[in-house]
Amino acid sequence: MRGCRLKLGRYLEVDQPKFADCRNLLRSGPASSLRVNIRAVAQYASDAGNGNSAFNEVDQCLRALEELDSLLLRASRNESGTSIESMKAKVATALGALNSVLQTVPEEVLNKGKAMANEYINPGDDLAPQDLDPDLKKLESIL
Repeated sequence: MRGCRLKLGRYLEVDQPKFADCRNLLRSGPASSLRVNIRAVAQYASDAGNGNSAFNEVDQCLRALEELDSLLLRASRNESGTSIESMKAKVATALGALNSVLQTVPEEVLNKGKAMANEYINPGDDLAPQDLDPDLKKLESIL
């Protein structure tokens, strides 16, 4: 999501932002995957007894992303009532909520998820897929 934020930030920083491109970025790749899988991440927190907090943060994150999507759509149609600042505020709200969700996830689950993400970003030959921990395989299928 951090990479998406950086790309989205660059799109919004130019003199004439291409709001449709920003919207496509929000609807594809990591941001799209986040929108689909964030509730599964909150389920790990719920299993550890932090469900209410996690699901509230999930709702806040998804609401901010939907509001950002709406702002981008309206801006692409040259409608009034949109501003770059309000878009950046929605990105910040979504990231803050995402960070809060991640803080409710048990550390061992979060560490496994980070290891998987790092392996995805920087593939190595350390482990063959069949050698992965069963819990890691489950997390991989969810993510």
